[in-house]
Amino acid sequence: MFDQLSERLGAIFERLGGRGRVSESEVNDALREIRVALLEADVSLAAAKSFVARIRERATGANVLESLTPAQTILKIVHDELVGLLGPAGGSGASRLQFSDTPPTVILLVGLQGSGKTTQAGKLALRLKEQGRRSMLVAADVYRPAAIEQLQVLGKQIELPVYTAGTSDPVRIVREGIAEAKRLGLSTVLVDTAGRLQIDEALMEELAAIKAVASPHEILLVADAMTGQEATAVAKGFHDRLGITGVVLTKMDGDSRGGAALSIHSVTGAPIKFVGTGEKLSALEPFYPERLASRILGMGDALTLIEKTQNLYSAEQAKRLEEKLLKQTFTLDDFLEQMRQVRKIGSMSDFLKMVPGLAKALPKDFEIPEREFAKVEAIICSMTRGERRNPDLLNGSRRKRIAFGSGAQVSDVNRLVKQFDQARQMMKHLGGKKRRGLLPMRTA
Repeated sequence: MFDQLSERLGAIFERLGGRGRVSESEVNDALREIRVALLEADVSLAAAKSFVARIRERATGANVLESLTPAQTILKIVHDELVGLLGPAGGSGASRLQFSDTPPTVILLVGLQGSGKTTQAGKLALRLKEQGRRSMLVAADVYRPAAIEQLQVLGKQIELPVYTAGTSDPVRIVREGIAEAKRLGLSTVLVDTAGRLQIDEALMEELAAIKAVASPHEILLVADAMTGQEATAVAKGFHDRLGITGVVLTKMDGDSRGGAALSIHSVTGAPIKFVGTGEKLSALEPFYPERLASRILGMGDALTLIEKTQNLYSAEQAKRLEEKLLKQTFTLDDFLEQMRQVRKIGSMSDFLKMVPGLAKALPKDFEIPEREFAKVEAIICSMTRGERRNPDLLNGSRRKRIAFGSGAQVSDVNRLVKQFDQARQMMKHLGGKKRRGLLPMRTA
């Protein structure tokens, strides 16, 4: 997401950075380019104009023209304003859900048809379950074919109850669903409401009636990021009638522009609370304005990187891996295990782009095809246990056999063995430095 905007802004700051001192006209030219980049990324015109105006005001007040590093000063201002554009003033952390002191907490999911409300209800229920909150899913979409069945399937997958009462009155279904959740002592009720192809009076009247009955603690708009500026108009329409308290943006992994995220908060004042980043039920992440602003500007995202990796290894596993590296006993078996672990957190390309300092260094459209990982895995799995533990055994005939067994070329096997040998040599070099005290030892 945001690849297009990130590329345009990166080029702007690269040009400014190469000029040393900049003139007022050059700053104005850069601001015009920033505005165009925002509009091309599907940011609404009103949000783009307001954003650039705030940067111009701050840049003038910060004496950018007299600064020794004007490009970096403007970059810092743009970063701060992006954070403000994406989330509530003064808060760079994720906006949390509000829970009732007397359960159940009722969360209403609203949005247009096709935005992904039913799927997001399942994702959110799973996330809350992992936090120790059991939910009741209420099937109040009585119009879309198979909507009730879809919610039941999701409920079965995450082992949570789903309240259904046919396709009659959705207001009655919600009222009865909340009563059932109270009877069962459940902490949360997630209501999957009906949508339309566009906002109409009938839809809004029904949702207003459901709101009156449910007295929800959260009204979350589920919006499709792929719809661009239309998502902003949809958000405003729902907010004006219902007073949404937060937004769940879906399909953020499929849009290189992402302007909806930069517009919705400025139009509604409601924070983006979650983003859907894939099809899996676990692919729902809290939205952090500061982290996203850093990634848009090519600064990396160290905090998200740490959070994604910290659960991959226990302290004991990390210690064992360190000992293998120091003693040069790291094998192809170990390499395969590490590769499988890292793949659990998602795309390797996205993983590398989170590393501060590396995001800007990576080539445009940098991507590591998934098939390359599958090929490496097939090659290693086609080796005998002895060959994986000691790659020095791999003579010409063995490499030919491995290539045939894995569906690869001999050149692919040769490349993997060469890269692994180079990695072992580098580990040996670093291990020697660490033993001599030239590198710090790991601390608990």
